[in-house]
Amino acid sequence: MNASVISALAALAGATIGGLTSVLASWLSQHAQAKAQWLAQDKLRRQELYKKFIESASKCNIHALQHDEPDIPGLVVLYVKISRMRILSSPKVVESAETVARRIIDTYLVPNKTFLELREMTNSGSIDLLREFSETCRAEFESLRAQF
Repeated sequence: MNASVISALAALAGATIGGLTSVLASWLSQHAQAKAQWLAQDKLRRQELYKKFIESASKCNIHALQHDEPDIPGLVVLYVKISRMRILSSPKVVESAETVARRIIDTYLVPNKTFLELREMTNSGSIDLLREFSETCRAEFESLRAQF
C-alpha cells in the first residue's frame, strides 16, 4: 500500500471516530437533560396533587368533625385525587391517602365535636390526620431527589 493511502485512511478513520464520539456525547447530554426535565416536571405534578389533596382532606375532616351528614361532593373530590395518585405516586403514598379517606369517613360516624373537644384534639395532636401522609410524601420526594 502506498503511504498516502494509509495516511488518507487514517485521517478518514480519525474523522469518523471523532464524529461518532461527538454525536454520542451530544445524544447522551440531551438524554440526561430530558430525563432531568421529566423528573422535575413529575415532582411538580406530584407536589401540586399532594397540596390539593391535603387541602381537600383538611376541609372534609373538619366537616366530618362538625357534621353528621357527609359532604359527598367533597369526598368525591378526595377520591378523584387518590385515583390520580395511583397513576403518579408510589404505592405507599396511595395507601396513606386511602387511610386518610377512610378515617374521614369513619369520623362521620362518631358524635360531632364541640369547640373544646377540637381544642383538646389540637393540643394532643390527634387532629393532625395528615401527618403520616405528609411524611410519606416527603420520603417519596427524597427518593426522587436521589434519582437526579
